[in-house]
Amino acid sequence: MAPVPPRSRRRGLPATAARTARKLGEIRRAQLITTYGVGAMIAVENESFLVRGIDSWDISEAPFISEPRLAWQLGVAGFRMPPAPDTDSARDGVRAVRFPEMYSCPTCHQLQPFRKFNSPPKRAECSTCQESLVPSRFVMACAHGHLEDFPYWKWVHRGNRTGSGSCGGQLTFQADGSTASLRAVHISCSCGVEKVSMEGSFRRQALRELGIRCSGRRPWLRDAPVETCQEPPRTLQRGSSSVWFPVMYSALSIPPWSQGIAKLVAPLYDRLRKEDAAAIKAYVRIEKLLLHHPRYTDEDVVAEVERRRAAETAAAEQLDDAEAAKRAGDYRLKLYEGEYQSLSKPHPEDASEEQEFVCEPPITPIDDLHSSHGLTQVMLVKRLREVRVLQSFRRVEEPSPADSQLRQAALSLKKPSWLPAFEVSGEGVFLRLDPKRLRTWEEQPDQVARATRIRENHERLLSARAGDLDKPVPSSPATPRFLLLHALAHILINEWSLDGGYPAASLRERLYSDEDMAGVLIYTATSDSAGSLGGVVAQGEPDRLATSLRAALHRASWCSNDPLCMESEASGADSLNAAACHACLLLPETSCENNNILLDRAALVGTPETPSIGFFHEALK
Repeated sequence: MAPVPPRSRRRGLPATAARTARKLGEIRRAQLITTYGVGAMIAVENESFLVRGIDSWDISEAPFISEPRLAWQLGVAGFRMPPAPDTDSARDGVRAVRFPEMYSCPTCHQLQPFRKFNSPPKRAECSTCQESLVPSRFVMACAHGHLEDFPYWKWVHRGNRTGSGSCGGQLTFQADGSTASLRAVHISCSCGVEKVSMEGSFRRQALRELGIRCSGRRPWLRDAPVETCQEPPRTLQRGSSSVWFPVMYSALSIPPWSQGIAKLVAPLYDRLRKEDAAAIKAYVRIEKLLLHHPRYTDEDVVAEVERRRAAETAAAEQLDDAEAAKRAGDYRLKLYEGEYQSLSKPHPEDASEEQEFVCEPPITPIDDLHSSHGLTQVMLVKRLREVRVLQSFRRVEEPSPADSQLRQAALSLKKPSWLPAFEVSGEGVFLRLDPKRLRTWEEQPDQVARATRIRENHERLLSARAGDLDKPVPSSPATPRFLLLHALAHILINEWSLDGGYPAASLRERLYSDEDMAGVLIYTATSDSAGSLGGVVAQGEPDRLATSLRAALHRASWCSNDPLCMESEASGADSLNAAACHACLLLPETSCENNNILLDRAALVGTPETPSIGFFHEALK
């Protein structure tokens, strides 16, 4: 099958890689990280395209995003927002290639590569019937990220083939609509072979039983060599979420990187990174950069640029697979430790300089919250900035901490020096539990037993996903402390979405759980105006927080699915929850950083038989 000439797309002006640009549609920059990133399929009217690798993007005008802590963790020099040139620009931004290549005509039912339909320029239309073509509903992918068209010819000729070549017949695709199942989707060939349905094609071993192997194709990377792959391919629906799972990392901007000279230099660093000291000083004088910042000198700017260069060099050094995996595995611990320390200390607003992180305790004391609910600290995060980065993606199975390097589908042919990212500004509330009371509670045998069941199920799943016996399997974070903090975050987000008027999807959790950490940050998670005008911070005022926390706990003490929900010892996907279901604890996917697993409502309120295993059981009396 000859390759289709690649087509490119970008926000505002998707275009072909040929002589004339072609406008396909528009998507937001954030969607190129979260929904339609590299390797994802995007439907445009009656056509389908695959977003190309970042090495094909034009980033000459893409804004540079600075977050040194996260850049070091991911081994890159920095981040860039997806390009979005003006509509009148002749330059491409983000490109795409047509995929799948197989199309069908709803009138004559021909099923063949798009190029064979001889469609008019810039249109997907059957030259015989003048009907709009339909992209193939089915694709083939493997857990290592490879992707290709579904092998229709091999499927329809199963058991009737005398060789590996084509019979020369014309395939047809027809859905009679008699049922909603795959039994009503038929593939036939003009060579006379009996038509077959698509029923059974989604079985895990269906393609392997026909001798079909993964060919190692990566169509989102231009001129990518075919890789040897032993992973069994799977049939997927083109629009299925299993076709593309983003692997994202995020970090909050905290001092010293979020204020002072670091904040001043951050947006200019991409411009100054390759200049010497004399050129930097000249730029500072010409642009009058320090006109409104008399406390700093041009020497301070030079020193900050040098500091960022050193951090960039350390991040961009070539890492072997073991070191890269170790850094990725330590991602949460390393980054979260610094954030936890910053959230635990006051960082008041300074009118003399711009700040991206402002964190203050409430004016009213929290003594009542401490005695009744065990909260030792409440911090009002009046301003924060979060950087979210697309590092890679997965197919077939959602990402897991135990995934091997082979499951990381690359964003480019060569190791990139940058990754696509976007930033969110918002606000939040940070809660810290009393460590003494927490240690006493988490040593209860009944609570330890509930957490152990979940942890064992999780570690069993991680071992199965790791596959390689020589690779150390990451330990599960499912401790009593983690289950408590996770459930607490969920009930507060649900309560604030009801009481404060915020959509639950616009709020997000960040859990700080370790031997020396016991905190929860709930903050706005969208780049729009929802919750960015002080509304989330207001929920953290002691009086209001006490009311909402009390209401959330009472709501969590009874679920409409009880007693089944509370009595469940293993629920949810892969039995990774205990007392948790859609009626009580589960949140929208955008709000939970753990994919709605590792939850137990009993850690909050206890069970009817043993209420004492609930951390807040005294507050419910």
